[in-house]
Order: sequence, then C-alpha cells, then structure tokens
Amino acid sequence: MTEARVGRLLAASLHQAIAEVLPDRLEYYEEWLDPDGLRDGSIGRAPLAGVIGFLRLEGDNYARVVARAGTLAADWTLLSMTSMKRRVLASLPRPLRARAAMRMAAALTRDVQSTSRMVTRVRRGRVRLDLNASLFCAVRERETRPLCGFYAAAAVELLRRFGLGAEARIDECCAMAARSCVITLTLRDTAAVADPALAA
Repeated sequence: MTEARVGRLLAASLHQAIAEVLPDRLEYYEEWLDPDGLRDGSIGRAPLAGVIGFLRLEGDNYARVVARAGTLAADWTLLSMTSMKRRVLASLPRPLRARAAMRMAAALTRDVQSTSRMVTRVRRGRVRLDLNASLFCAVRERETRPLCGFYAAAAVELLRRFGLGAEARIDECCAMAARSCVITLTLRDTAAVADPALAA
C-alpha cells in the first residue's frame, strides 16, 4: 500500500489561516507547524492530522480556518503558474474556464495528500466534486457536520479567479459516514470579469 504524502502547500496554508483567524492560538499550533518545517517542507502527515484534529475542537473557528486555508491554497496554486498559462486560461470561453479551474482543484487535492483523488463533473451551470481520502475528514468517530470545507473554499476561489462566481454546498462527507465527500458548486449567472491576476 502506498504511503500518503502531504505537500507543503497544506502546512503553509493552514499556518497562515490560523495566523489570520486565530492569532492568539498560533504559538500553540506552531508546536506542529514549526517555521523550520514550513521552510523545508518536512512537516508530515501525522503533525498535520494533529493540527486538523485540534482545530475541530475550536468550534465554529474550525470552518473559518479551513475555508481560509483553502482560499489561500487556491491563490498560491494559481500564482505558481506561468503568466503565459494564466493569460491563455483567462481567454477561454466560460465552460472551458470552469473545467480548467476544476482540473486545478483536482491537482491541488493530490498536492495536499498524494492518496486523495477528486473527480470533477461540470454540467449546465453546476459542478460536482467527488473527493476520496480527505485528510480533513479522516475521523475515528462520526461527525455531525461536514469537515471538507477546505476543498469547497479552494474550488470556489479558483472559479472566482477564473471570473466565475460560485456557491458551494457540501452534500456528503466521509466524516459523517458517507462513502466519499460530495461538493456541489452552483455557478452564478453573472458576467464576471476574470481576475486581473490571471492576465498578469
């Protein structure tokens, strides 16, 4: 069985999100998200699972932190692309931009954890994301709320940066005993202009 590996993007986005949403708790979380590990990418799956587990004890702040982390991860993923590729993607027709954004969301998911997979389907103004092996949703006891807000926020932000407004709804979550996490995105009927960063 292949061992799951986590990318440095997750640790960095969680660290920054905690700094913004829970600044008074940052020192506590830096026991696992230590600056040296953030720099060299050596923070592994176990410390990150610990951070996520403790964040779940923060009440409503869990959702705020993971959503902010997802938004940051999407932004940083986009900014890691060449300016030429960003310009090409920004010039695509609306349906193709939505598909390109969701391909990036699937790649981001694999970067977060190597064993995670996201299958995306874009159809008639709706996007369905089917996610397996989410690190956020790996729990021992059944949860009463969905825990995969990181991926919902990342997908919404990628669509926004591609000039497409969207609202996310988590329909199913592994943490709530579902077989996979299912997120539905409804694309808004707006003539949004692509984010200037895409054309930079």
